[in-house]
Amino acid sequence: MEREKEIKESKFKRVCVFCGSSPGKKSSYKDAAIELGTELVSRNIDLVYGGGSIGLMGLVSQAVHNGGRHVLGVIPKTLMPREITGETVGEVKAVADMHQRKAEMSRNSDAFIALPGGYGTLEELLEVIAWAQLGIHDKPVGLLNVDGYYNSLLSFIDKAVEEGFISPSARHIIVSAPTARESKLRGMKELIRSLYWETEQLSFGPRNLNRD
Repeated sequence: MEREKEIKESKFKRVCVFCGSSPGKKSSYKDAAIELGTELVSRNIDLVYGGGSIGLMGLVSQAVHNGGRHVLGVIPKTLMPREITGETVGEVKAVADMHQRKAEMSRNSDAFIALPGGYGTLEELLEVIAWAQLGIHDKPVGLLNVDGYYNSLLSFIDKAVEEGFISPSARHIIVSAPTARESKLRGMKELIRSLYWETEQLSFGPRNLNRD
């Protein structure tokens, strides 16, 4: 009970969510975005995200905003006509380019969670993983593997470990969970709990990682 209370009183103030500007074809992707937003609200966590009002980005930001938490969207000026339609929620910070977007999102966040998405989501996710490996940050990284969406990516990472390109310790930078609903280290609540644990243990500090 005490542990649950400690978890509920979040050690994270702001979590950065990487996700698609498209909703995807499965309703489970949209459900996961809304559930993640709701879970962040329940833990009094604010949202940092890519600033779009469409797709999964729009759903997670709206859920957090509707719950009364602060939303910070960071978006390059060139993408505003494409990824923002109608009114945005919360605070929107326009930046010059994608590099500045990622730097601002990272600077304003205590942890990272990736939902399904495309090239942009994958690039953002892999960059924060690489930054952790290099010791640039020690913030935990979570992957919500909705309906096995990221199975191929996780298999690739395991293959890279097997072939000696990623160290076993660096493999554990990323904490994954299959869906928003499952438990026993597989659901949304357990994913966030695992990220707390990673923060406490600092198990992926720069001294014990392969920097290749």
